[in-house]
Amino acid sequence: MTRRTGTIVGVLGARGRMGTAICAAIEEADGLVLGPALGSSDDRSQLLAGGAEVVVDVTNRAAAIENLPWLASHGIHAVVGTTGFDDEDVAGFDRAFTEAERSCFLVPNFSIGAVLMMRFAAEAAPYFAGVEIIELHHERKTDAPSGTAQLTADRLASARSEPWAPDPTTHETVAGARGGEAAPGIRVHSVRLPGLLAHQEVLFGATGQTLTIRHDSYDRAAFMPGVVRAVRAVSELQPGVTVGLDAVL
Repeated sequence: MTRRTGTIVGVLGARGRMGTAICAAIEEADGLVLGPALGSSDDRSQLLAGGAEVVVDVTNRAAAIENLPWLASHGIHAVVGTTGFDDEDVAGFDRAFTEAERSCFLVPNFSIGAVLMMRFAAEAAPYFAGVEIIELHHERKTDAPSGTAQLTADRLASARSEPWAPDPTTHETVAGARGGEAAPGIRVHSVRLPGLLAHQEVLFGATGQTLTIRHDSYDRAAFMPGVVRAVRAVSELQPGVTVGLDAVL
């Protein structure tokens, strides 16, 4: 039997549904070799023993905050599907990977359709008075809003020079009913329910009209081409942090 050759890819969070799918995708991809596939309690040093050159992290925020600087310190590139990081977290990752001359690729959504949804929404942003984001995910997602929703809000804000229409709400009879402000003037609403996987709509409004741009992922298979693309590309990115799959499309 011929031994496969290529980039050795480790996985952190390999026992979850997303991690299991990622391991299978890497095993099937030309030029990639699945290395150590670890659960949350496994010893990270197995990644070194297994020769991992790139590691995909799909754990959780608490674990990733420890995993990513460790990967940087050992000269390993990271592709990160974990979300929930704040600006301070990302700045810390950027320092660690820049100093190590390695790349940390933060990908809030590996779906090509989600990348296009964000692109189309940014193109529409200058032409409408107001916008809100509704994101819907499965019942096991612990952070809110989703990384995709936050990235969408950031890109909407960057695409527009004028302020959004002011929120007319003066009183919430139920606290949080108007969602949270993900960026100035851009509210996001998070739904968590069994039966969902990953869905988002961006709802624009102007006098006499609305525009809805929506993306739905019904199966984790939708994410795998993006995972493979990110793994293959990460070593070519500049040292430090890069955000969003569109950076390599």
